[in-house]
Amino acid sequence: MLNPHYTFIILTYNEETHLPRLLNSIYELNAAVCILDSGSTDHTMTIAATYNAQIKQHPFKNHPWQWHHALSTFDIKTPWVIGLDADQVISDELSTLLLNFRDEDYADVSGIYFNRKNYFKGRWLKYGGYYPFYLLKMFRYGTGYSDLSENMDHRFIVPGKTIIWKNAYLLEENLKENQISFWIDKHNRYSDLLAQEEIERRKKLRLQTIKASFWGTPDQRTARLKQMWWRMPLFIRPVIYFIYRYIFRLGILDGYAGFIFHFMQAFWFRLVVDIKIKELLDNEQTD
Repeated sequence: MLNPHYTFIILTYNEETHLPRLLNSIYELNAAVCILDSGSTDHTMTIAATYNAQIKQHPFKNHPWQWHHALSTFDIKTPWVIGLDADQVISDELSTLLLNFRDEDYADVSGIYFNRKNYFKGRWLKYGGYYPFYLLKMFRYGTGYSDLSENMDHRFIVPGKTIIWKNAYLLEENLKENQISFWIDKHNRYSDLLAQEEIERRKKLRLQTIKASFWGTPDQRTARLKQMWWRMPLFIRPVIYFIYRYIFRLGILDGYAGFIFHFMQAFWFRLVVDIKIKELLDNEQTD
């Protein structure tokens, strides 16, 4: 008999490297697994079938819309769902909590944040603001939904009470990103989405779904920080952000791998986004 309390939903695209690792980490939980694939050409689908997962495919637009489709299309029988990316793994601490999870014990709760440990080139990024880092990953089916106001970042929104499992870790490591060329290509695509999103926000075509607050949930605090970011001047903000993360949030203590990650993610990526925003604005003025 499958776990009656929750179902896992996983997004995939050419994840033969990561999917066995994730599925093995949740195997003993004996929960239903639903996989939404966006056209894998490797062995991802064969691996998914081996684990008796419910599989569907859907063309990829962006992460928020892919999650929206997943939540709308699968036949979910449990009161809770857990949304995971293929490069994530359930830790032993989180597995223990999930093994003991009973819906009736959380009658007043609508969503649960997991604490993420992010790895890059084999190193846990403990500093630079990357730990602790709370992700809303578990929520009541039919209550939580994907935030479609975002074009790149994906998050779930849950009306009602949420709690944080601070010592239950979701381990995240994209092994494909060990090749910096993969990382650059991936984030170059992401920069297109983020630049277009910010242009649309400047025109009031996109509004935040989450109520921004420094004193609210982790996602509400993120929403407030994004409001501050959007008001900062282009080209200056990547410099400030990198210094903040690398110096003031002690990213320098993350070593060689940490320097590469914090520099590329905080400075290079944000600078590329700003350059593309400027190009889009200039093109509008010449049209």
